[in-house]
Amino acid sequence: MSPRTVFLARLIGLFAILLSLAELLHKQATVETAAALVRDRPLLFILAMLGLLAGLAIVLAHNVWSGGALPVVVTLFGWILLIRGALLLFLSPEAVAGWIDFLHFEQLFYLYAGITLVLGLYLTYAGFKASPPSR
Repeated sequence: MSPRTVFLARLIGLFAILLSLAELLHKQATVETAAALVRDRPLLFILAMLGLLAGLAIVLAHNVWSGGALPVVVTLFGWILLIRGALLLFLSPEAVAGWIDFLHFEQLFYLYAGITLVLGLYLTYAGFKASPPSR
């Protein structure tokens, strides 16, 4: 397992765990923040750029489609960030609001937070279980 895969799995995994736990503890605030974010175009633009940047960084540094589930999941995460960042950058606020409505974010909140938590647990476990090759 490459050191880059292990590092990214640990980083993304711990981030996802902490984020999902905070969301689960503060459901109403998270839902209200997401709704407000759609109406705040400058902030949405900044977050889109950050997501695009993070996605590009992962895709450029770790575009690995073989070697087991862990490297592929890390790569998929990077591509998802990249695509989401690009969509948020180019879609109108109305289209983004429609996208959030389409995903039924508030109604399926626990499902989305649960998926993030499971992804984080898997990446963290696999990242800390894997040992990068010795140098």
